[in-house]
Amino acid sequence: MNIVVCVKQVPDSTEVKINPETGHLIRAGVPSIINPYDHFALQAALELKKKHNFRVTVVSMGPPQAKSVVQMGLALGADEGILLSDMAFAGSDTWSTSYALARAIKKIGKTDIILAGMQAIDGDTAQTGPGVAQQLGMAQITFCEHVEVDGRRVIARKQIDGGYEMLEARPPVLLTMIMPKEYTPRYPSFLAVHGSLKKPFHTWSAEEIGAEAQYLGLKGSPTQVSKIYPPPQREKAAMFSGSGQQATEKILEIMKQEHFLGE
Repeated sequence: MNIVVCVKQVPDSTEVKINPETGHLIRAGVPSIINPYDHFALQAALELKKKHNFRVTVVSMGPPQAKSVVQMGLALGADEGILLSDMAFAGSDTWSTSYALARAIKKIGKTDIILAGMQAIDGDTAQTGPGVAQQLGMAQITFCEHVEVDGRRVIARKQIDGGYEMLEARPPVLLTMIMPKEYTPRYPSFLAVHGSLKKPFHTWSAEEIGAEAQYLGLKGSPTQVSKIYPPPQREKAAMFSGSGQQATEKILEIMKQEHFLGE
């Protein structure tokens, strides 16, 4: 089987800052990482490759520096890497991004399984993966914490409120992955990174994937973000220590001062 993993380079969420005048994210000087949910999806794909000898292709869309997350996928064990990079993609919303990724996957050729993170930590929309499935007209299973293949059956454990479901699908199918609590991300060694430079890597433009300009970028995006702003800063919390009895008395005192309790 052939597996395609969609990954995204995102700003480290602990370092994100917002321009108070424009409301836009300040990316300059902010370290970038592979989206953690995509990282888990990549590892799930590589586990399937190890067990079944599948072929894994990593695809990302972004500026030239996004090559690093594709290269990381190659260093961890993927067979081929593709970066969609073109000014025509700039400003694409989730629909336009899904369209571009779907066009790239069509260009790749026969694809049995597509894995993607549940969502990206910089947008949290959880729309791109399902959007790719919709564009390609294939089945999808979302919020998966484990995936296995048995012959021509793809079996997924899907998280739901209060537990999980076991679902089965026939390829082609797209799955979005959510990280289980016991998950530990893996990172490549220096030698693996060096060795990955010999693996096939391609940079494709909008024209090369046959994408129509009217569906790309800001102009081709049905949705646009009008403003991003941080929530108002709250007052600093009061910190104190002591026994349980002392803590209870202190909390009651503060609640009376704030008029949550009567005298």
